[in-house]
Amino acid sequence: MLNVNSENTRSLGRRGVLALLGGVAAAGLLPTQRARAEGTSHSVLAFDGDALVVAGEQVWRFDPSGDAILLPAPRSPIRALACHPDRPGRLFAARIGGGLDLSGDGGRTWAGTSDGLPLAQVTALAIAAGAPDTIYAALAGDGLWRSEDAGTNWSFVMDRPWLAEAEREVLTLASVNLASGMGGIWIYAGTDQGVTRVPDCFCRWQDVVAGDAMDALVAGTPRALEAPLPKGEPVRALVSAHSAPDRLYAALPSGLWASTDGGVAWENRSSLHAQALAVDSTDPDHIAGAYNTELKHSRDGGATWATLAAF
Repeated sequence: MLNVNSENTRSLGRRGVLALLGGVAAAGLLPTQRARAEGTSHSVLAFDGDALVVAGEQVWRFDPSGDAILLPAPRSPIRALACHPDRPGRLFAARIGGGLDLSGDGGRTWAGTSDGLPLAQVTALAIAAGAPDTIYAALAGDGLWRSEDAGTNWSFVMDRPWLAEAEREVLTLASVNLASGMGGIWIYAGTDQGVTRVPDCFCRWQDVVAGDAMDALVAGTPRALEAPLPKGEPVRALVSAHSAPDRLYAALPSGLWASTDGGVAWENRSSLHAQALAVDSTDPDHIAGAYNTELKHSRDGGATWATLAAF
């Protein structure tokens, strides 16, 4: 049963309450509930432990118990969101217009943590797999920055990817702990030309390849893939599964794609045109997705989807 704080409910009004219910449905708490309103803005999603956080112009937190909490509005709408499954409650949010905020209590309070970053739009965020204090931020027109102390200090680590004869903006980021790479950590970037990646030595962006990735990086002669992710399409969302490090999901205009081998081979799972994705930290088959006016979820790795809310 959904429990909504009465004070928050009075302040939300009809559209806000309906959006709140829709977000709860996206977390899988109300599988038959549908919500409608006159309009909504694009939202970003992230699982914080076993709760789902939905952020945009407002921020909601949906707990598995059924409680739905409308959190204090951010200083400006949120463009990107990241949280680490091994550090529940710690959230990073990139604000539209520039700036980065950190929450240590699951989004209830926020503080700026972008000192040292250039004054540019943060287009994507990822927290390093296996390292909750390390966060990567992609900046428009600039490149990839890293903080190893939870956002207190930042350093530039990598230029933007060079794809199809031009530098490309990073639209989405994912950090994956694989059995190859310098320390096993790879940073995957979704661009308007597909997916590329770099090991955490930040030596060079490279296409995802078959075989020994580090050998291919040194040799510069990767083996061709038999089932690559389509190139030339913008990657709107890219997420990795914490409990299954080789599992990746990508949202493209051609649909929802999935890889079970770290991005070497991809399968088109459905025609869902998602703009945001999130994966349950304990169940790699449980995905939440958002597209324009709909929230959906899948419990079979993206093969089938249920519409949970329509705004």
